[in-house]
Amino acid sequence: MNQALRAALADTGETVESLAEQVGVDPKTVARWVNPGRVPHPRHRAAAAAALGREAEDIWPDVLKRREPAWLRPWVETELQASALRAFQVAVIPGLLQTPDYASAVLASGVLGPDEVADYVETRLRRQTAVLDRRKPPLFVAVIDEFALRRGDPEIMNPQLDHLVKMAQRPNVFVHVLPLDAGLHAGQAGPFVIATTEDGDVAYLDDQAAGRLTNDTAALWATWDTLRSVALPRRQTIDYLEARSWLT
Repeated sequence: MNQALRAALADTGETVESLAEQVGVDPKTVARWVNPGRVPHPRHRAAAAAALGREAEDIWPDVLKRREPAWLRPWVETELQASALRAFQVAVIPGLLQTPDYASAVLASGVLGPDEVADYVETRLRRQTAVLDRRKPPLFVAVIDEFALRRGDPEIMNPQLDHLVKMAQRPNVFVHVLPLDAGLHAGQAGPFVIATTEDGDVAYLDDQAAGRLTNDTAALWATWDTLRSVALPRRQTIDYLEARSWLT
């Protein structure tokens, strides 16, 4: 529980309802801010802090302790607010579904040093917990190109695929493999995630340099519908991951 926010409300005599009115959001949204891991959007955070006569970092200090790069932070905050996340990945398992060893192997394959890799893995694991293990987790749908399942050391991939099967059996998590025999497809231009939030849809696009956010999601929704239509159904995907004939 965010004790700092509760204390600020008590000290100022504000209620969830009165703070919501000043910030311009629904009272249910403010009520969620009291829960651990629920960090308001930056503009709402600033408005709430001002209304309470506090500094934002005094109420939400963990925001400043995050180790993810600055360009990623807006997306991390969007993940925390999302009621649904739909992810497509071509080359790797989605970050929210990665094991520590797999995440470490993926990050170490680039230009990061060992200490940086360790920090990024820790951050990724915190994001997984904050998003998928919160009191009311979002709907999470992942379409994963089969290429991503075939890339990696079997000693790392077998536990990773076991974890993927386990996560795919959660009621709010749906994993769908896009098989190789689907041929060329609309997602080959690159990975993306679409987040559904109270303020509308926001998409995250990844590239070699950095990621970026966009509210222009119409084309991505069309791509998503195409990918989802040619991917394996949920139960067939789980069976496929359990069989993993390419690793035997």
